[in-house]
Amino acid sequence: MTTGLIDRDPRRLGDAFKVAPLGLGCWRLVARPDDELRAVIETGLDLGMNLVDTADVYGLDWGGSSFGEAEANLGRILAGAPQLRDRMVLATKGGIVPATPYDSSCEAITAACEASLRRLGVDVIDLYQIHRPDLFTHPAELAEALSGLRASGKIREVGVSNFTPAQHEALAAHLPFALASTQPQYSAAHLDPLSDGTFDLCMRAGVLPLVWSPLGGGRLAGDAHGAGGAGASEPLVAVLDRLAAREGVDRAAAALAFVLAHPARPVALLGTQQPSRLVKLAEALGVHLDRSDLYDVIEASQGAPMP
Repeated sequence: MTTGLIDRDPRRLGDAFKVAPLGLGCWRLVARPDDELRAVIETGLDLGMNLVDTADVYGLDWGGSSFGEAEANLGRILAGAPQLRDRMVLATKGGIVPATPYDSSCEAITAACEASLRRLGVDVIDLYQIHRPDLFTHPAELAEALSGLRASGKIREVGVSNFTPAQHEALAAHLPFALASTQPQYSAAHLDPLSDGTFDLCMRAGVLPLVWSPLGGGRLAGDAHGAGGAGASEPLVAVLDRLAAREGVDRAAAALAFVLAHPARPVALLGTQQPSRLVKLAEALGVHLDRSDLYDVIEASQGAPMP
């Protein structure tokens, strides 16, 4: 089903899964009571947001106190409500090692994945991604680690995060299976994947882009009356507000609709920890945007007309 250029249908993630256009990001799943954290997960799943994305390093920001805290919190939620596990595609990431900062050696990635399994309290991770590229690990060595984890049944699909297209392809060349995902930063305020080859790679190779910070780190949040939007350019806010008012949604939903409209069929990962905001953000799926709307957003964001 489509609304304008926004495809509301599930996206294919590797060979094993289908995921909704909106997913749950767990960077901020810290520093609050378990019942509040569980409400976020349950609300997202009830709204059809079945991809739940976390990482081992989550817990060192947003009031968290330790490496692995977000995974451990999610693990406790799943232990208390095991039925939730069957409703989600569970994704996590490894490879950031404060203060090294990156280690994708075979030994390090294998140990990181096994530690994530323990914190999450699960037998298998549906999607395991390398969080950031380690410039001093040969992709053949990383491929050996990922292949071993997959062969042992500890992970199902494999992806990368914050990799350049060239880094992605270097790793893919050494794997006996296809990479399922890549996780770039993309929003109306950060357009790099449109021109750096990331989305082109996704469409060429059948890789699913999982977009982080689709609201520009909160800079694009707000309503159609101009509230919020601190740090975003005035022309961009004006265009998003115009589209939001026309569609009867808030600015954040309009900004998410822009992300979802690309033909690479991205999944937008939502970082809010407020169930009520998830409900409002889900309205992005009903927004109608055409090419003229999308190019208006791009021109406002880059501050110049298309050539």
